[in-house]
Amino acid sequence: MPSVLPFQAEPPYKHGQPPATGILLANLGTPDEPTPAAVRRYLRQFLGDPRVVEIPRAVWLPLLHGVILPLRSAKSAAKYATIWTPEGSPLKVWTERQAKLLQGWLGEQGHAVTVRYAMRYGNPSIASQLDELKAAGCTRILVLPAYPQYSATTTASVVDDVASWSRRIRNLPELRFVQRYHDDAGYIDALARGIESHWQREGSRPDHLLLSFHGVPERTLLLGDAYHCECHKTGRLLAQRLGLGQDQVTLSFQSRFGKAKWLEPYTEPTLQALARRGVKRVDVACPGFTSDCLETLEEIAQEGRDAFLEAGGEQFRYIPCLNADPAWIGALGAIALRHLGGWPTRLAEQPQPAALAGQRERALAMGAQA
Repeated sequence: MPSVLPFQAEPPYKHGQPPATGILLANLGTPDEPTPAAVRRYLRQFLGDPRVVEIPRAVWLPLLHGVILPLRSAKSAAKYATIWTPEGSPLKVWTERQAKLLQGWLGEQGHAVTVRYAMRYGNPSIASQLDELKAAGCTRILVLPAYPQYSATTTASVVDDVASWSRRIRNLPELRFVQRYHDDAGYIDALARGIESHWQREGSRPDHLLLSFHGVPERTLLLGDAYHCECHKTGRLLAQRLGLGQDQVTLSFQSRFGKAKWLEPYTEPTLQALARRGVKRVDVACPGFTSDCLETLEEIAQEGRDAFLEAGGEQFRYIPCLNADPAWIGALGAIALRHLGGWPTRLAEQPQPAALAGQRERALAMGAQA
């Protein structure tokens, strides 16, 4: 007997309700609080995703639950505690703010779009926010991942989660996905403006600029993932926009996990090598992260600083992520509008209840005549 899909209870369809358009801004995720228990819940979901760790489940899951989670949760919680804010996790705070500002920016452009944010791992979940958008009457939803560079470990995992949600929805909304924007002119310009503003505030440029991206296992590149190439294209376009030569900027990859070979060069050894070859002042930016988080505020701004200074460097400056920068919100809005093309988002384009009621009455009359 074929299994019956477990459709969830949905609000009854309301005849005459104007169809609405929504955007789901999806980021990676964060623990609910900086405690070992909360971090363990988060890591269980994150590291349990087969898109993230491509090791056979029979081998990986016992290792994850028996060794990694018991050992890593407390250590990671201590790191989260160093960057936690009164408002909560920086990643969640910035992502929520971006969603609100994006809706405001779209509204200023005359577009009626409902924007929500979600986390692939942790809260608020993608499923819960899609439920909210659907309950708000959204019959068209654009899923906008907060990942400029495409990777199966990030962007594709968001698509997986949306697909999982869709399996239990009877009346599905129309769905679109933004796949990548690593070379978007507005994104590159927002990155450059942020770096230039940092230099203006500090009153000087560094001897060298390091662009650190999140790492992934090298095998993902060999299997056809575009992430490595897209990171390099972002770095090249950003360096050109800043007017930097090849000897003034370096691209590296951070956050290596496990013993397998990951994309190189690694960030911390690169910082040490720069210091040892005589670079006294280094600035580090993380273009692949659109919101500051553990990987930028602790791994780079704290651990990276220590590694550079201990190796002989004299000045280390971390450049914040895009966060809520107006240039970035404008670029994000422009990206969204391109992918919303053809969907009626302006108030003048959207049918009003009276018009929909008239259309329904005409359709019923035609049916009676037939």
